[in-house]
Amino acid sequence: MKVKECMCNEVCAAKPETSIYDIAKLMQTNKIGCVPVCDSNNSLVGIVTDRDIVLRGVVCGKDAKTTPVSEIMTTNICSCTQDDDVYDAECKMSQYQIRRIPVVENDKIIGILTLGDLAHNNSEIGKQEVCNTISNICECDGQVKNCC
Repeated sequence: MKVKECMCNEVCAAKPETSIYDIAKLMQTNKIGCVPVCDSNNSLVGIVTDRDIVLRGVVCGKDAKTTPVSEIMTTNICSCTQDDDVYDAECKMSQYQIRRIPVVENDKIIGILTLGDLAHNNSEIGKQEVCNTISNICECDGQVKNCC
């Protein structure tokens, strides 16, 4: 199965200057846990998760209404393409312990593949494979894995 067959292709993205508060509101409104961050050319430059908001924003005493998301976003982004095999995307997710992986084409965001997408498609992907991916992501040893 290819990533394009199970990814979410309706993506809410933001600019680096968007405030942490506005990102949080975007997440709340759209019931999502991450927002890709794109530059003026719509190229992916970062990603911010609800966890980033808490650990890099709130805990560090950042003012959510005035601090740009660029101060808390992850910039070393692991991504995949829509034509990648889902197994390869799962391997990246497991290796880097990430729950969501941006899908890019020519450095531009075109979708997101999430654990929810994998679970929703477990009959095509394989229930055990999805369970293994979830288990690998949730291990808390802090090490980057080389599992694939």
